[in-house]
Amino acid sequence: MKKSFALYAFILLVLINVFTYMFLSKEVEFEQNRYEKTTKKLKDSLNSVTTKLNDANYFSLEKNENAQNYFDSAIANKIIPYEKLIPVLKEKLMDFNANPKGNPYVGQDQIGANKFVINKVKVLNHRWIIADYSDGKMWGEVLLKYFVNEDESISFEVIQSLLYAQ
Repeated sequence: MKKSFALYAFILLVLINVFTYMFLSKEVEFEQNRYEKTTKKLKDSLNSVTTKLNDANYFSLEKNENAQNYFDSAIANKIIPYEKLIPVLKEKLMDFNANPKGNPYVGQDQIGANKFVINKVKVLNHRWIIADYSDGKMWGEVLLKYFVNEDESISFEVIQSLLYAQ
């Protein structure tokens, strides 16, 4: 009886070891496949987001070499680095928000008790800016033309303004 018990125990241990080995080897293979699929999906997502970002930045001074060359041209007396110009443009435009009647470059007169102020600015190229503005209740967008003058001052001109309905 002891021999048969030892034989049954040995066979049982061998079977447990075989099943454990098979399970663990399949688990490693499964985890590797899952890792590869997840990595592929993440790379695809990253490529998709990068493509969308490039499409969104198509109309921006940072990506437009022709507009950048405008500031580096030999015609201009001074070379203006566009990397430094963009924050200056945004800051100058936002400074007008301190006006008691609202920012004059939103293209709208004050309608209610609140004044219109510019919230967000995007420099499209060497001549145009698009901005988002609101008074807290009403929202709109404005297309601006900007000029860098000889004395390096900046002037703005409203091209078109749009106020969304409530």
